[in-house]
Amino acid sequence: MADSPNLSDSSAPPGRDGEGGGRVRWRRFAVLTVPAVAVTAGLGIALAQGVLAASFAVSGQQFKVSATSLEGEGFAQYGSVDVNAREELIPVAVTAIKEAKLHSLCQSVVTTLPIVGDISLNLTAGDKSPVEASNLFVDATQLSGNAVFTNIEIGRDASTLDKGPAEAVGMQDLFAQQADTVSITDLHQTAWATNAGTFKLSGLNMNISKGKKECF
Repeated sequence: MADSPNLSDSSAPPGRDGEGGGRVRWRRFAVLTVPAVAVTAGLGIALAQGVLAASFAVSGQQFKVSATSLEGEGFAQYGSVDVNAREELIPVAVTAIKEAKLHSLCQSVVTTLPIVGDISLNLTAGDKSPVEASNLFVDATQLSGNAVFTNIEIGRDASTLDKGPAEAVGMQDLFAQQADTVSITDLHQTAWATNAGTFKLSGLNMNISKGKKECF
């Protein structure tokens, strides 16, 4: 009939964009799913190659660390990724040290809660005797201070690092650096995670207070 509604050709292959109701817009669907597939694939590759930094899902909050000085033996630094509970990848710079001593260590994190506002968690240690750590890994996004290295190698392939902890290796072909020793004064660092084989905190003091109170 002349005034009958136009129907899509039932012989048309399913999956093509068309005017007919009920059809799936496969091209649009593919565009929407590409980001999720890419993240999943990236996570799978990172897991397979052992380049995920922290051995646990990191929180959604970064924390700040400061120290008047750090002395370390067996230093390595390279790029890697952390992963959170949503399986999102977070780029970080991993600093790995076999044996480290930190003087006047401060660690802080600020949480903002509804109604309550800012709540600060502060941890301090090492004012009299230094904090001692072995196989120390810090996954950071910012680091500053005054540094001195001995026998440093800059631009080494991250998969061939051999001066830091045994697990301190990154992906092949990526930039890395390492040194026999490192000394940093006025250390300021913002990080997602810290791992250590042992972590000895002398004179440990932790407190929670209202308001924003950070190490720096």
